[in-house]
Amino acid sequence: QVPVAESGGGLVQTGGSLRLSCTTSLNTFGRFNMAWFRQAPGKEREFVSSIRWDSGQTYYTGSNKGRFTISRDKASKTAYLQMNNLEVEDTAVYQCAAGSGIITSAVRNPGSYSYWGQGTQVTVSS
Repeated sequence: QVPVAESGGGLVQTGGSLRLSCTTSLNTFGRFNMAWFRQAPGKEREFVSSIRWDSGQTYYTGSNKGRFTISRDKASKTAYLQMNNLEVEDTAVYQCAAGSGIITSAVRNPGSYSYWGQGTQVTVSS
């Protein structure tokens, strides 16, 4: 089984919405987090959002807080990233990541995550 697998990317106009999904086959115990990172052409990978599996505590960056919402469904072991009011600057490859034993101060660090999906393209047109 693939540890994490994303779906839901696509092309949308400015102001539109998309929902990304990420399903994991991993054991979700032990300070398990699932997160979204993104990388635009010519830019470094950046943190988007993360969720602590057991408590549901969520983490965002300032640029997308209020527009993006991360959630999870324990039964299907799926995390979701609802993205609203999308901007051209949101265009990137979005990758899902997962890992255990992640302390709160490290949830935004890509090095904290051991498992990565292949990524899904999100393109926002003006």
